[in-house]
Amino acid sequence: MAAQSDGGKAGVGYGGGGFAQLYDVDAEEPLDSAAIHICQCCRTSACYWGCRSACLGSLLGGGQPIGGVGIRETHCPPREQLWLDCLWIILALLVFFWDVGTDLCLAMDYYQRQDFLWFGLTLFFVLVPSVLVQILSFRWFVQDYTGGGLGEVEGLTKRGTVALGCLYPGRDRLQLATIWLWQATIHILQLGQVWRYIRTLYLGLMSRRQKEHQRRWYWAMMFEYADVNMLRLLETFLESAPQLVLQLCIMIQENRAETLQCISSLGSLLSLAWVLASYHKLLRDSRDDQRSMSYRGALLHLFWRLFTISSRVLSLALFASLFHIYFGIFVVIHWCAMAFWVVHGGTDFCMSKWEEVLFNMVVGIVYIFCWFNVKEGQTRYRMVAYYIVVLAENTILTGLWYAYRDPVLTDSYAVPALCSVYLTFACGVLVMLLYYGFLHPATAHLQPSPASSCCAQLLWGLPLPPSAPPTAPPTPAHMTKSQTEEDVAETCLPVFQVRSAPPTTKPEGPLIKIDMPRKRYPAWDAHYVDRRLRRTINILQYITPAAVGIRYRDGPLLYELLQYESSL
Repeated sequence: MAAQSDGGKAGVGYGGGGFAQLYDVDAEEPLDSAAIHICQCCRTSACYWGCRSACLGSLLGGGQPIGGVGIRETHCPPREQLWLDCLWIILALLVFFWDVGTDLCLAMDYYQRQDFLWFGLTLFFVLVPSVLVQILSFRWFVQDYTGGGLGEVEGLTKRGTVALGCLYPGRDRLQLATIWLWQATIHILQLGQVWRYIRTLYLGLMSRRQKEHQRRWYWAMMFEYADVNMLRLLETFLESAPQLVLQLCIMIQENRAETLQCISSLGSLLSLAWVLASYHKLLRDSRDDQRSMSYRGALLHLFWRLFTISSRVLSLALFASLFHIYFGIFVVIHWCAMAFWVVHGGTDFCMSKWEEVLFNMVVGIVYIFCWFNVKEGQTRYRMVAYYIVVLAENTILTGLWYAYRDPVLTDSYAVPALCSVYLTFACGVLVMLLYYGFLHPATAHLQPSPASSCCAQLLWGLPLPPSAPPTAPPTPAHMTKSQTEEDVAETCLPVFQVRSAPPTTKPEGPLIKIDMPRKRYPAWDAHYVDRRLRRTINILQYITPAAVGIRYRDGPLLYELLQYESSL
């Protein structure tokens, strides 16, 4: 990885879904979110320079293509508003408080009723996952604010105060100690995710309103939002999913459902669905090679998860209410089989081998309850295979419960429970089909076209030849000698009858070259997972007024990830 000066001319803009948008720094209106993904090579262009000019004009909002070749054209989603981004984060916070708060109230209710077994299990599934997540969150804070990271950039470390004291005068050890004490207190109180949500909202608003250092605010927001979504994904499947199964099992065993139990179960279910929808939306928004997910798509994704998880959890709870030991055996076998399936698929999420193994184990836990895509490519066959297995397992689990149940105690809800398992599963599959059929963002992979070398150079970040003066355009090599000068002039006339661009004094920004292939969707890019790359980006975003570029090694070509800005 190295940094060098390499044309940071691209600007940042606001667009649909809040993330991954591009616009010209000299233009007044932003581009749509799909502009960088469209091959604008004009079929009617008679020479190389005309093709290049048409591509540049369309990328900078100057016109529409007559016909595209090479890369499949897509259409961007409608632009979303700022209030939707804020509302999405605020609702995520409310769902978190609903889930954890009702679980704690339910634990206290069990304690007051002297149901110490249920009290212990309920409290266990709240505290243990929360402590693990807080430890991981604080570890990320330490990595970000030490060793030349955000602390050095903002003058929050001892070395940063000395090196960058001129940038932030007045920063001293007292302020450093205050920040560390605040973070330690927040994580001891198990409020690390809450603080990260609030910080994400603050950074997003600042990236929209602050004219100075907008890119630095935006990168900080994206990194913070990615962290909180990863933490919430881990916590929900370690806390909310087991908690939901436990409470349903208690209600079935006791043959009654308290109001607080129902509210707690609903909060856990909503938390699971919300985190999955939010995670997939952010993952798409963070990648410029994928279309952003609209909020309508995220809402449909939410209902898809609600129905499928409800069916799965209900069948597990019915079986666990009678077969305690066999339920544990079934969960372990299913987890091992799913983890082996994930490992066999060859995931590439993490930066080290042991982290990849740990990630595969966590995904195995997720697969106990719902589908989770971890590999690029055609997912329909893997998804169909997974749901066939889940439907067969649900049928066996509910069939065994129905065969060995106590008719006297369960006749009142046995048939409705069985119908609920299959109806919710069918509704989930139907909503999933609606999502993929109508609101799933169309993918537009950037692949170079042999038919258009200039578009490959333009869109893939390869060096372009210097622009020729408008008065003396180069003669195209593929033109025959029989063509007259009038034909050449007529062909190139629309290209060179443009006003010359005013001289710019904007400095070129540094370019971070990452000597590894870019990870394929649905994996996070390396600069979101590797904290060292984050520190480099944050430092460069602070010390340079120009845009910082990121370039990955992707086969024989280099692909440049251009800058983008958030609507949040």
